[in-house]
Amino acid sequence: MGIKKTTGVFDIFSDPFQRFFRTEASSGILLIIATILALFWANSPWSGMYHNIINYKLTFQLGELFIISKSLLLWVNDGLMAIFFFVVGIEIKREVLTGELSDIKQASMPVIAAIGGMVVPALLFIGLNYGKPGIEGWGIPMATDIAFSLGILSLLGKRVPLNLKIFLTAFAIVDDIGAVIIIALFYTSGIQWTMILISAGLFAILIIANLSGFRNINFYIVIGFIIWYLFLKSGIHPTIAGVLLAFSIPANRKIRIPLFVNQVQKNLDEFCPTDCEDGILLASNQLVAIDNMEYYIEKVQSPLQRLEHSLHGFVTFFVIPVFAFANAGVIFGGNHDLSGVDALTIDIAVSLLIGKFLGVFGFTYLCTKLGFLKLPGNLKWVHFMGLGLLGGVGFSMSIFISTLAFSDILFLNHAKMGILIGSFISGISGYFLLRATLKKTNEDSKTE
Repeated sequence: MGIKKTTGVFDIFSDPFQRFFRTEASSGILLIIATILALFWANSPWSGMYHNIINYKLTFQLGELFIISKSLLLWVNDGLMAIFFFVVGIEIKREVLTGELSDIKQASMPVIAAIGGMVVPALLFIGLNYGKPGIEGWGIPMATDIAFSLGILSLLGKRVPLNLKIFLTAFAIVDDIGAVIIIALFYTSGIQWTMILISAGLFAILIIANLSGFRNINFYIVIGFIIWYLFLKSGIHPTIAGVLLAFSIPANRKIRIPLFVNQVQKNLDEFCPTDCEDGILLASNQLVAIDNMEYYIEKVQSPLQRLEHSLHGFVTFFVIPVFAFANAGVIFGGNHDLSGVDALTIDIAVSLLIGKFLGVFGFTYLCTKLGFLKLPGNLKWVHFMGLGLLGGVGFSMSIFISTLAFSDILFLNHAKMGILIGSFISGISGYFLLRATLKKTNEDSKTE
């Protein structure tokens, strides 16, 4: 007989997070590859092909009722990114219900860090860019890219304490909440209120269905798609529909774990008694047992978790890399008149690098010294300095906000350049600071 491995309470809660971290971290590597490919292609002799691809117009039409005609770039930014924000919304709801944001004491520090990491960069950008063109890009340095930042943290391997990973994840999720609010409130224009009212009515139907215990995922997805389409035509960015849909997905399970274990074991015994034979085909009672187990496996999962589990890989390994490839193709040089605009690149880079650092580290340090917060576990302030630098890796979220802030391609290119420079310096600085301090901490712990 093999040795049965015991599972502690800590393992039950930490293992899913470790899997989440590995997924996000590895997708960060794919993001880097997609970004480098886009930059190389956009500045190569074949740049025309790159721009022809992302600007290729694709039309979907269903009579006169449903018509959408957009470039592939906008399909990515309005369509695929709505799926990304849907998954972000699911993660936010899960964290609020049962995760790091469910306990006010646990959530306080990442929430304070995220608030500081949004307010200070925005104010710094406004101060640096006051009276200059491009002031509407103040929301760009507020964002943190969870995949990129966790990807950089993963390069440090096992020396990274679990609570450091958890803090960065919770901080980035709160930061995503802020980004969603900023997009909804400040980066929308020309709102068609009739369509918004219809969307509100449909959303109310989803909430009522949730409260009534209706769990058919297809129903929520179909209504959610209609809400997305109405948002697309209303003037509010359709990615907000993804977040609203996520909040309406049921999070309760139909059956509890003891009943699930009992029923699955009962059907396993039916499927294979002690003397069962491994035949070519299954018997009818075995097929019935499989159907029963599939039923209980579905009921023990909430629709919220099932959707997150099924979509998370698609988003992290396809949606975000495709978004990076379509949006990171910044053209270096050119014959443009850059007067008055070139400062935008520097302002965004500085706001990401210095603003995020001062906001994340400064707010947590100040609130801790005032007695409102407590430094978690084995972490030191130098580690929070490293996290403050990693928070400056805005990339995909910052680029997304820049596409909403600027319609002028010259401003947009300079904004993207600032995001790339600021994110690169922030990421490298945070990596080497944490690498030095975490290694020293581990060596110290061995000698104690």
